Amino acid sequence: MNNLKSLLLTEGAHGMISQVEGLATSLKTEFVHKFIKINNFIEFLPPKFLPISSYTFNFKEIISNINPESLPDFIISCGRKSVIANIYLKNFLKEKYKKKIINIHIQDPKVSTNLFDFVILPEHDNDLEGKSVIRSRGALHYITETEIANSQDKNKKIDVSIILGGPNKYYAFDDQEIINIISEAIDKLANNNNRMRIVSSRRTPENTLKLIKQKFENKNNIEIDTSLNKSKYISTLSNSEILIVTSDSISMISEAAITGKPIYIAHLTPIKNDYRFKRFFKLFEDMGIIKSLKNVEKVWTYEKLFESKRIADIIKKEI
Repeated sequence: MNNLKSLLLTEGAHGMISQVEGLATSLKTEFVHKFIKINNFIEFLPPKFLPISSYTFNFKEIISNINPESLPDFIISCGRKSVIANIYLKNFLKEKYKKKIINIHIQDPKVSTNLFDFVILPEHDNDLEGKSVIRSRGALHYITETEIANSQDKNKKIDVSIILGGPNKYYAFDDQEIINIISEAIDKLANNNNRMRIVSSRRTPENTLKLIKQKFENKNNIEIDTSLNKSKYISTLSNSEILIVTSDSISMISEAAITGKPIYIAHLTPIKNDYRFKRFFKLFEDMGIIKSLKNVEKVWTYEKLFESKRIADIIKKEI
């Protein structure tokens, strides 16, 4: 499987980028990442109503650097807007260059699964039938076991790290609720001798971070990391004894699970039915990976979860 190439298609959201790049890396392929834009007048339509056509998306931009030497072996997409582009590009490139291309979509494509060689669907998501469907436990991501191992440093030990997500359609990410969560974590898991790190994400609101800094920045044992630096984030995962992640991010919880470290979930108040999240939490609780911050226990262990590699191995075996 040497010198294989992947064309990655997403809308540009960090969680989607992490999933497609994680799978491409685990497939041991070089990759080029392209961001899909749906034509304005149809961009809000579900994929099943969109024509499988070059006029649907930014086709010319996507294929501008594709030539016989750079043809992909895999097209990997994630997100609603990339569905039609994946299907069309596979057919177009196959017909033009007479090359076999394997197309993979991550998440429910909302069209027939027969249009893809593989559909990667989380177990907590919708029930979906089809011979091409592979179920993942949580979200795929681009953090590797090697990166975690290489970041281990006994001189950078962190007792507790809190990883913050941000608002989405299920959780408002109320400022006071976040302050309360951090205070609860300090009360239950930190003391004057423990070192704590608070890590923001791209979705964490600036006003929330401002309030966090006002309340906690002057405490000697608390570091607030707003760098959004991947290497430092991996170092946090690798060198923390305990991880706390806000409940809005399945992706970050899945990333944390590659460490084998205890993960507490700071449950936010939902603003709409969060049944998908509840199914995910139940799955990870049953696997012994997570516990609620409301029920602090002693340190526990579990089998490290690296779904990008497991799914890639299944695909490689199938092809």
